[in-house]
Amino acid sequence: MTSQQRVRVVVIGGGMAAARLAQRLRPAGAGGGPALTVLGAEPHAPYNRVLLAEVLAGRYAPEVIALPAPHDGVRWLSGVRAVRIDRAARTVLCDDGRAVPYDRLVLATGSNPVLPPLRGLFPPGHDDLPDGVHPFRTLDDCTALAAAAARPGVRAVVIGGGLLGVSAARALAERGVSVLLAQQGEHLMERQLDAGAAALLRAHIEALGVEVHTECRVRGLRVEDGSVRGVELADGYVPDADVVVLACGVRPRTGLARAAGLPVDRGIVVDDELRTADPRIHAIGDCAQHDGVVYGLAGAALEQADLLARVLSEEAARYRGTRALTRLTLTGPHPGPDSGAHPSANHGPGPGADSGAHLGPDSGAHDTPLDLAAFGTPSPRPGDDVIHLSDATRSAYRKVIVRGDRLVGGILLGDLGAVGTLARTWEADDPLPDAPLLHLLTTDRPTPDGGF
Repeated sequence: MTSQQRVRVVVIGGGMAAARLAQRLRPAGAGGGPALTVLGAEPHAPYNRVLLAEVLAGRYAPEVIALPAPHDGVRWLSGVRAVRIDRAARTVLCDDGRAVPYDRLVLATGSNPVLPPLRGLFPPGHDDLPDGVHPFRTLDDCTALAAAAARPGVRAVVIGGGLLGVSAARALAERGVSVLLAQQGEHLMERQLDAGAAALLRAHIEALGVEVHTECRVRGLRVEDGSVRGVELADGYVPDADVVVLACGVRPRTGLARAAGLPVDRGIVVDDELRTADPRIHAIGDCAQHDGVVYGLAGAALEQADLLARVLSEEAARYRGTRALTRLTLTGPHPGPDSGAHPSANHGPGPGADSGAHLGPDSGAHDTPLDLAAFGTPSPRPGDDVIHLSDATRSAYRKVIVRGDRLVGGILLGDLGAVGTLARTWEADDPLPDAPLLHLLTTDRPTPDGGF
């Protein structure tokens, strides 16, 4: 087969999903793999966005989170933004004037940070965010935020208390920044944790010097001469702020697909082969919506990329959804960023992993590691069985939710000795063994004090 006859696969997007797909597809010169072109709007080589908080904290240099380079057969165009898809001509038009033809097109366009409707976010006559206001989604966002946080005496407000907001607040505190974390919901990480586990997380974060406000709505920003100076809370409190981090979630980037006439709901609608309504166009990662679900998770993006590589290689494969597991490690005091610290094994997300976020307290806070794992729903329905063990003195919290003979949710905080079995059962959606449910939360390894 000549190079002219090889299937031309073009990927729009240069993030984790695109990089994984490029790794999984056979090189064009080996076994008749496709001729692969990747259009990445960011100027950087692909990187692991799960570790951006580690770069912000100063633990890792940006090059540490770079993903492995794709094989030589991949034509990777960094800093090139796709502006239009011509489905009739099967061509992608780019901002630099080039037109890239395709036989199969993959949309891996990712997501944009949600910009909340705050008074002062876009002052009259300005299309850009005020100086000092930062989203936290890309490596450029991270670099700009780190530079702003490096100034002496900086005061920061993080808006949003989900996984990203907690990670950003902790990273800034690690740099010595005075941080206030504002969460509109009742507790931190509402998607993953119940109130009991969130209370332990809050205590840990507050012990690190972060001021946490829950059930706290931000009304607007105080902006002077184009720079943020404070944040207006709904209760009338106006904390000073030199830096504001917007960690209010993400929204799938669907503009190209919509303009091309492809069906878009919350994300780009795909079937079990991750194919859109156009049989030549697929979508994966944060921009894709499968069976009504937009995952927005690194693990789901990688799993979808793996499956699409099989589909593009003409293998029989069907995507059935991702059963995600969130893992966090909250460590004790650690050496500074120049001491040779290395990434922990939790950081590399794999299929079924939401994140390997790593939150490390300063000296004098907690001096033992605290691990967390969560999956499924944190709240039971009527009729569900709930098994719950907790020990606040040891920051230990375990809870699983069972519906019939299936796990539907779980939270483990502290010793994760039972997480391996639970994770395998959850990800495989296997029926639970015929044993007392309490065994789900116990391990064969006794604790030093005889507790669970």
